[in-house]
Amino acid sequence: AVQAQLEQLDHVVFSGFTHEPAVRLTEALLSILPQNQSRVFYSDNGSTATEVGIKMALQYFFNQGKSRPVILALDNGFHGDTFGAMSVSGLSVYNGPFEKHFIEVERVPVPAPETIDAILQTLERRLQKRDIAGFIYEPLVQGAAAMQTHKAEDLNRILELLRQYGVLLIADEVMTGFGKTGTHFASDQIHTSPDILCMSKALTAGITPMGATSCTKQIFEGFLSEDLAKGFFHGHTYTANPLACTAARTAIELLISDPIQLSIHRIIESHKRFDQRVKLHPKVEQTRQSGVIYALDLKAEIPRYGKERDLLYRSFLKEEVFLRPLGNTIYIVPPFTIETPELSQVYNAIVTVLDQI
Repeated sequence: AVQAQLEQLDHVVFSGFTHEPAVRLTEALLSILPQNQSRVFYSDNGSTATEVGIKMALQYFFNQGKSRPVILALDNGFHGDTFGAMSVSGLSVYNGPFEKHFIEVERVPVPAPETIDAILQTLERRLQKRDIAGFIYEPLVQGAAAMQTHKAEDLNRILELLRQYGVLLIADEVMTGFGKTGTHFASDQIHTSPDILCMSKALTAGITPMGATSCTKQIFEGFLSEDLAKGFFHGHTYTANPLACTAARTAIELLISDPIQLSIHRIIESHKRFDQRVKLHPKVEQTRQSGVIYALDLKAEIPRYGKERDLLYRSFLKEEVFLRPLGNTIYIVPPFTIETPELSQVYNAIVTVLDQI
């Protein structure tokens, strides 16, 4: 599909122009996104997709003459490397030199059944100031936080409360989107839909860089004005690149196809069987799974970066498997096209390395 598009139109600046690949991709995205999503804004990667979402939330209230300068974010989240995305990310190892330059951000603990009531009480007191524009969150799985998971029902209670106070909900589905948690989007498993949803990574099936940020009709109309200053002044040279749009549209066709959906189910069930095999290993502290995402924690204190982590990484390479441990967490997020023997090789490599360390 990309090769055919290359012979028609490789690129045109998406400013005052449109083209068929962008229109067809938008239609395809809106057919699988949560039903309240109405418009799509294109960019280049995951960081820019979240950057756009943050800017949308802040400017939405600015356009109304309201002062809501604060963005709320989950503890230990990661949303990218551009300044807004860094600001809302909680992993300070990445952010140290830049923190004094960040936008105003406050954090919420990751919800758990035993803490959710206390979180809600504290949050409701804070919301009385009505100065929070948006809440950015990774639904169900926090990727860079070593694939830490939380329950949909606990997160939903936070989202419901925030919506009561007019806070815009920004779902960062850069990692979780396009089938990774078993549904098209992790937000599909949560009763309260986001106002803004950020996408990248699997958007183009890994073929070419691309980011996208969708929003509701209400958000879109907050920028619709005869006053030019209320427009959303954000654009990239490669926004809605026709080749990327074509790759993404074709990837969506594959995603919703029976063979890929069956493959997702096959991987999920395979992970469950592997979990039964490995969770009682003496080196394993705990395991967790969300869709095709599987993670296990070692009974060892291993820094996120350092020689111990690098030793694990090289040990997997010796087994001809490419896995990137996050500290003491070993995780698998396989492509949906992985074959059963290849998946078994990944599992066997993990057990081999566990036995060796």
